[in-house]
Amino acid sequence: MSTFGALNTAYRGLTAAQQGMNVAGQNIANAATNGYTRQRVDQSSIAAPAQGLWGTGQPIAGQGVSVDGINRLGSSMLDSKVRSAGAQAGFASTRSTALQGIEGVLNEPGENGISAALQDFWSGWQGVANHPGESAPAGQLLSAANTLTGKITSAYQALDGQWTDVRQQAVDAVATVNDAATQVAGYNVAIRSTIAAGGSANELIDARAKLTETIARLAGGTVREQADGTVDVHVGGNALVMGGTVRTLKLEGAASMAQAAGSPVQLEWADRPGAAVGLDGGQIAGGLSMLAPAKNGSGGPIAEAAASYNSLAEKLRDDVNTLHNGGTTSSGGTAGDFFATSAGRPAALGISVLPNNTAAIAVAPPWQVPVTAAWRTGFRSSAPVRAPPMRPGRK
Repeated sequence: MSTFGALNTAYRGLTAAQQGMNVAGQNIANAATNGYTRQRVDQSSIAAPAQGLWGTGQPIAGQGVSVDGINRLGSSMLDSKVRSAGAQAGFASTRSTALQGIEGVLNEPGENGISAALQDFWSGWQGVANHPGESAPAGQLLSAANTLTGKITSAYQALDGQWTDVRQQAVDAVATVNDAATQVAGYNVAIRSTIAAGGSANELIDARAKLTETIARLAGGTVREQADGTVDVHVGGNALVMGGTVRTLKLEGAASMAQAAGSPVQLEWADRPGAAVGLDGGQIAGGLSMLAPAKNGSGGPIAEAAASYNSLAEKLRDDVNTLHNGGTTSSGGTAGDFFATSAGRPAALGISVLPNNTAAIAVAPPWQVPVTAAWRTGFRSSAPVRAPPMRPGRK
């Protein structure tokens, strides 16, 4: 090898070493950067030149080292697992948060729950039965009844508000997916042109990978790498991103929990209205599972909890009215219904207490004469034997 050949080999070695130091510095500088993937210089040796016909036949050393590129040390398999885990985590976290919200509304067991209000309500009836005709026990009963109906109504309203919040979160998540998909398509175009020009697109690929992870966390799906450096993103078996082309998603269906039974909330393609997108995970799928309408105990948890409050209100109204209607008031009159619900509204929202004063409360069943101050004054010598005091649940 000539002197100039040796100097050229040394120069190539120094250049390769300098490039390696630059890449190592890049790796160290981005050690804490979210989404950054470690890089490595890809080198290869340069063979010795051909000797031709007039060669000496003596071995000739090679011509040094060549820097062929800077490789991104990513793993398609590991990236796929990260996206899959993100989709599962997104689905579970959304449901967990919503279920904790339902648990907070129920507030059971607790001093402010429905069971405690029911206990006070039953105790109020016991007080009226033990002291018929007295205003204080009857007033306590009315107060307990109004507290009970207020708790039922407020619990239903809280669930209705939670349903609306979960739906809005799903709307926001769909908007984020559409935005991320648009950016992925933009990165696809930039990466394809950069690779075709012989440049390094590692940082662009890292940025795109973060976006595909976001899409997976929100909507599940899969990512397929193409030979030209682009990726296709599929959601529900259909392409969300293909090269530089994007399809958008939209959330359709009921805007309130009361409308969910007639128009369930579902994810659709913007260019295919009415066709639901089948998701295999992600926060949107978790939200949709919580927004499903009530269905005999197997529907969406929020709507099922609200339906339980409606059932409680209807059962309370019917059972108490059966005992109260036709009973005898402290003045000897006939009592009417104790509870009422509003037509056209959920029972939990429309339940109310009908008696507006203590004199309208039945203190005895129809067959029992109430003990009042007037009765004691006029019939001291011939007091009838009273039937056992009326208690809820007895007929």
